[in-house]
Amino acid sequence: MIQIEKLRKVYRSREREVTAVDGVDLTVREGEVFGVLGPSGAGKSTLLRCVNLLDRPDEGRIVIGGRDMLALRGAELRRARQGIGMIHQHFGLLGSRTVAGNVAFPLEVMGVPRSERAARVAELLDLVGLTGHAKAYPAQISGGQKQRVGIARALAGRPKVLLSDEATSALDPETTASILELLRDLNRRLGLTVLLITHEMDVVKRICDSAAVMRDGRFTESGPVTELLARPGSELARGLFPLPAAEPRDGTTLVEVTFVGGATDQPFVSALARKYALDVNILGGAVETVGGERVGRLQLELPGDPSVNAAQLAFLRESGLAVEVRDRATAPARASAAPTTTAAAEEDAR
Repeated sequence: MIQIEKLRKVYRSREREVTAVDGVDLTVREGEVFGVLGPSGAGKSTLLRCVNLLDRPDEGRIVIGGRDMLALRGAELRRARQGIGMIHQHFGLLGSRTVAGNVAFPLEVMGVPRSERAARVAELLDLVGLTGHAKAYPAQISGGQKQRVGIARALAGRPKVLLSDEATSALDPETTASILELLRDLNRRLGLTVLLITHEMDVVKRICDSAAVMRDGRFTESGPVTELLARPGSELARGLFPLPAAEPRDGTTLVEVTFVGGATDQPFVSALARKYALDVNILGGAVETVGGERVGRLQLELPGDPSVNAAQLAFLRESGLAVEVRDRATAPARASAAPTTTAAAEEDAR
């Protein structure tokens, strides 16, 4: 549905150049929820603005639904944009219009007849759970309700693609959960393809099928969430399941183990201990459901240096686990590498 190749965007002023997006490749499959995760200034918002050509990239290719967006101009581009909905971090509602009036606004711009507009607005408000608030003004409703209005407005033109620019970062945790549940429900019911950007690990954990970690205008890793979590050294895995910032003690091996799907049901720790007569120390861990699959991480301490634990490490890998041995040189760097989880996100630097 969305295919981006070698995308590059540079902002220039008299004093300097800032490369906001630097050669990004991205594929979002039809009906998928794809999250782009990273700290402020990583280039995420610029990437999203390039997708619907609010910002025109300097290089690269953007294809949405088989159409080369960069080849479109004028009325043809405007029609293509009608198939792309956009929801914003700070809602962007018109304070002088009612809830119904805000949802109707894009339909007015598209020239939809009044009677058809009224029916569509009623349908959308019912879809997002705001039927009883049609005549209220933005100042009279909560933040979560404002975002539901924003979502209804984004869906007015029956888009196939929905872009979300930090849609939950201004909301409290309970409201965030309800909005994410709504987005996932809309994705499934309407067959929407969703591309969202976020600072929040919980967003990826709750609703994303695939994800990319972005830093300094580039993707450091990208792919289906469960595949990334099973990849040794995954930045996403460390961010979603942070483990203690421990260093190996002399005469021990410090191991981080990630397990996905069926591997979560295996008693691999006790099996390892029995097979090799080891006292295995569990330093930390967690098991949760991500993308419909159970995923977990454990930090284990094995007696003996890594050089004498080759067979034990091989046993863990043969059990279908992603295994990473930490040492003094790499442990601090890995602990600091995880993407920020700050919910009160700042705007991406341009």
